[in-house]
Amino acid sequence: MINEYLAVFIFLVIALGFTVAGLVTAFLVRRSNPNYEKESTYECGEEPVGGAWVQFNMRYYFFAILFVIFDVEIIFLYPWAVVFKELGLFAFIEMTFFLGVLLLGFAYAWKKGYLQWE
Repeated sequence: MINEYLAVFIFLVIALGFTVAGLVTAFLVRRSNPNYEKESTYECGEEPVGGAWVQFNMRYYFFAILFVIFDVEIIFLYPWAVVFKELGLFAFIEMTFFLGVLLLGFAYAWKKGYLQWE
């Protein structure tokens, strides 16, 4: 059983090695010349105006939260679909209930107008 995980472990070690090597190389090669311009806040070429506490439309927040919720739904659906035949009727009923709750949330968001982008 350890042989099955050996390939995964080797892959993780190689990935970690590439990451560390890239960071170390970037640290050794870069120039270190800090000045006021480099340390100032950069916002698309515009000078920052005002404080950080700016009011924004809550529609953006709701839209982002809905995206995350339905993205997580896909994460749960994929493994279930892969082993669907092995799980049986009980798992099908459970997933139907799960999708029903998500569908109710989607209908609520649609009715409230959170999905309309104006």
